[in-house]
Amino acid sequence: MTHTYFIQGMSCDGCRTKVEKTLNSLEGVQATVSLDPPQAVISMQKHIALPVLQAALSKAGKYTISTENTPQNTKVHGGHSANHQHAAHHSPASSTPLTPSSKGTYYCPMHCEGDKAYNAPGNCPVCGMNLEKLPELAVPSQYTCPMHPEVFSNTPGACPKCGMDLVPLMPSETNDNAVYHDLRKKMIVATAFTLPIFLIAMIEMIPHNPLLQLMDARYWNWLQMGLSLPVIFYAGWLFFERGWRSVTSGNLNMFTLIALGTAVAFVFSVTGVISPGIFPPEFRTEHGSVPLYFEAATVILTLALLGQLMEAKAHTQTSSAVKELLKLSPTDATLVRNGKDEKVSIHAIQPGDLLRIKPGDKIPVDGKITEGESSIDESMITGEPIPADKKEGDAVTSGTINGNKSFIMVAEKVGSETLLAQIIAMVNTASRSKAPIQKLADTISRYFVPTVILAAVITYFMWLKWGPAPGAVYGFINAVAVLIIACPCALGLATPMSVMVGVGKGAQSGILIKNAEALEAMARVNVLIIDKTGTITEGKPSVERVFTKQFDETQALAYIAALNQNSEHPLAQAVVNFARNKNVSWPQAKDFEAITGKGVTGTVEGKKIALGNKALMTTIRAQIHPDIEQSIIEEQKQGKTVSYIAVDAVVIGFVSIADAIKPGSKAAVAELIDGGMEVMMLTGDNENTAAAVARELNLTNFRASCLPQDKLNEIKRLQQSGKIVAMAGDGINDAPALVQANIGIAMGTGTDVAIESARITLVKGDLQGIVKAKKLSHAVMKNIRQNLFFAFFYNALGIPVAAGLLYPFFGVLLSPMIAAAAMSFSSVSVITNSLRLRSKKI
Repeated sequence: MTHTYFIQGMSCDGCRTKVEKTLNSLEGVQATVSLDPPQAVISMQKHIALPVLQAALSKAGKYTISTENTPQNTKVHGGHSANHQHAAHHSPASSTPLTPSSKGTYYCPMHCEGDKAYNAPGNCPVCGMNLEKLPELAVPSQYTCPMHPEVFSNTPGACPKCGMDLVPLMPSETNDNAVYHDLRKKMIVATAFTLPIFLIAMIEMIPHNPLLQLMDARYWNWLQMGLSLPVIFYAGWLFFERGWRSVTSGNLNMFTLIALGTAVAFVFSVTGVISPGIFPPEFRTEHGSVPLYFEAATVILTLALLGQLMEAKAHTQTSSAVKELLKLSPTDATLVRNGKDEKVSIHAIQPGDLLRIKPGDKIPVDGKITEGESSIDESMITGEPIPADKKEGDAVTSGTINGNKSFIMVAEKVGSETLLAQIIAMVNTASRSKAPIQKLADTISRYFVPTVILAAVITYFMWLKWGPAPGAVYGFINAVAVLIIACPCALGLATPMSVMVGVGKGAQSGILIKNAEALEAMARVNVLIIDKTGTITEGKPSVERVFTKQFDETQALAYIAALNQNSEHPLAQAVVNFARNKNVSWPQAKDFEAITGKGVTGTVEGKKIALGNKALMTTIRAQIHPDIEQSIIEEQKQGKTVSYIAVDAVVIGFVSIADAIKPGSKAAVAELIDGGMEVMMLTGDNENTAAAVARELNLTNFRASCLPQDKLNEIKRLQQSGKIVAMAGDGINDAPALVQANIGIAMGTGTDVAIESARITLVKGDLQGIVKAKKLSHAVMKNIRQNLFFAFFYNALGIPVAAGLLYPFFGVLLSPMIAAAAMSFSSVSVITNSLRLRSKKI
């Protein structure tokens, strides 16, 4: 079980770490703690009372834990506000001033009444024109770091750990564009002032410098310093802010290196202009002048800024899957009230409301068709391109698009309960989760920056001692190059960028992945266990016939319908529907009991009725006539599911139920086996029916008559033998096995309990989804390994070259400006490689 608690008393990351460590020290507890919002998500094997948690935290410090958020800690977290606001209904007559903070308001495009606005759609009372809706302002978003998903902030800014730009938890065009446009403006300023500095520095290298004919070198130096000020103190100032923050917080990162390298170059150059006499001879050229590095400092910052700009642009593409999902939700709907249609905001829809869906409309909420029929494009949810035919009684999903017919539906799930909302929430959560493979990169990143600074210091002194004259100048330049070329960001982004794109790709293909760990584990799965009903088969059983021996068939049908009328099991519903279609009425049942994995029992009109499998008949010690037994075996050999009917402990007949195999099941199983995966079917059905289904699928490995505990034990046995097991199921009885398996895969057409227990959910609910999930996980892991290799290779090669490794052999030195360009493009290259996943065919 998993619960969310609120923590008071944390003021820094050290507090957060202490609280997390304390909670994880409790037996059976796995906790993840975030500082902002100040909350702990705790998974526990059995319920642990709040006082026990509080006692542990009290020993660690002045921390308090509670189930409710306090006013001072009230923040938006996990997509929900601590204080829920209910939408109010207003008539067009009630108006509010039109202000930038107005949400969902309507105004006259002619401004007949000035700034007057209305809370509902309608017509202008003055000119009669349709009121226009203001663009709906986004809910205040929280921001997180793409490298450190545990970091939260209510405002945009830089990550306190790595200094990267925080990205919104819920992507939106507004947030992305604001960051991009701000960086673009700074990039223009930086380029405008850096270019003349660079040209001045380059022309100085020409023999008989033509610039000296215009004015003395001293004045050109002062001009370079003046031109560098806007670059240092405006366009590139963000690097110094983040660098300083990284030092004060103890989280050294890429910005530490950039800030240190450029600050040293700039201060050195300013001192060289204002007071050149203070430099010792080691720092002077053969002409006696002090070399200046304004062009190096400004070009480094400009190229680093270019990298940030390109990264911001690329970030908008990594979250494009969520943006596309957000676009699927319409802003309003047509409510049918008292026989009349009226436009309402989707936030005003309540369960039970009737909605008219017109041709081409997006379906606003989850529900069922009550009147009419249509073809609905569900490709954006299931990944299947062919429209699904829907008729009265069929379920429809928010975000899907109606075809060319109109129908009326009843709203069942609204707001955050709709499938679309859950998909968006799951994709956002999974995108922020860490894959186990990232631990390696995190460990290296922790020691990376101190190691690079040490390497820069060693580089300086090695050039000072063994380099050519002036050794101090060579050492200084190469030390700066070492600081600038190192890129911990490439390491940090290698995994999360691939995960974010991969999870989005999965959502667009109808595969919902709960976290990055599931994505990684799926690639290693070598055994797949599948349930039969609802997984291999349609899960929509229908009664073919009711057979009785020396007992009235209609009476037997009435008894078993009475027994099943309160059950939601698919087989029970099939029996009730069959009785209803036969116009059979049934009495009330008493003492109803559902026996997991066996069937149901109860009392009807004073008789003890039992309906279930052979195990149930054995439990109640029912007598079975040999002729009935033989008829049952014949039915089972045809792949039918058979339930025994017993009256007062005597089997009087059976119900034969058919459940068609899903069209794609056979091809999916064959593809998985060809890919090297061992596929095993575990079913609660009898041996004969299981064998018939296994023959149809060419499966040689199956077990029949499995209770939930049997499935659980089989998974444990396989895991103990070293297998990585995935379990696919759709029912409540599959939940224990789904939790035990390394990867639980739920059919989206199944029960909420199964979906909650699983780590991967297939929206369409067929085995082809498992094939897609396997291909996707392989593609993502391959992409992550490529990113990590590139990041390691880049840093392993770049740092020694920057230090001057090639100089003794080829006389080649790496300019700090070239190092800055390489550093900027390294992290962009990682993101670009991750984006290739979007075009991957699965």
